[in-house]
Amino acid sequence: QVQLVESGGGLVQAGGSLRLSCAASGRTFSNYAMGWFRRAPGKEREFVCAFNWSGGSTRYADSVKGRFTISRDNAKNTVYLQMVSLKPEDTAVYYCAAGPRISIMGRSYDYWGQGTQVTVSS
Repeated sequence: QVQLVESGGGLVQAGGSLRLSCAASGRTFSNYAMGWFRRAPGKEREFVCAFNWSGGSTRYADSVKGRFTISRDNAKNTVYLQMVSLKPEDTAVYYCAAGPRISIMGRSYDYWGQGTQVTVSS
């Protein structure tokens, strides 16, 4: 059974940093793309970033480029989202997802985590 479990969310002041983790289990993800999405209150789900687990391509939304970094720890089968210079508009539930290829479309991903709340106060 595939599981993606996010952690690391919380409350932070504007300008602060957080690191989200996504622990993946239940299958081999070496041929998968891993992505982060977010959903802010009253808004649609939004692509944040994604990369191929095997390395190579990485893609970021313009809104987070230069502030967010996606990375992985192969030994721990864990994907990270390092977020710096956080803004109140980054407030959202953040979701980890796995799919066959990098895509900004959520429907392209097969597996999803339960989400972790990030709140940035002004």
